[in-house]
Amino acid sequence: MTQSKTVTVHILDKEYCIACPQDERANLESAARYLDGKMREIRTSGKVIGADRVAVMAALNITHDLLHKQQRLDMDASSTRQQVRDLLDRVDQALADDPKAP
Repeated sequence: MTQSKTVTVHILDKEYCIACPQDERANLESAARYLDGKMREIRTSGKVIGADRVAVMAALNITHDLLHKQQRLDMDASSTRQQVRDLLDRVDQALADDPKAP
């Protein structure tokens, strides 16, 4: 079992101590840097005021990006499955047309 240790991250000038397994520390720190960057972008735009609202807007933007990428992956997987089916059909047809086939 992996032991959790406390990791300190900084997001929008605030410090957060988070329990995290040692092998996930780099991922947590990367996620915190990413979130910090997104929140700073939103705050810098001047369109959203207040840390809570900035956090919600960042969460919505990140979630939107994630769902869009997941949708794209699903579409790509579906396309790949169809291409494989088409290739298998062509192989089956080529084998059926081969007079040497048993």
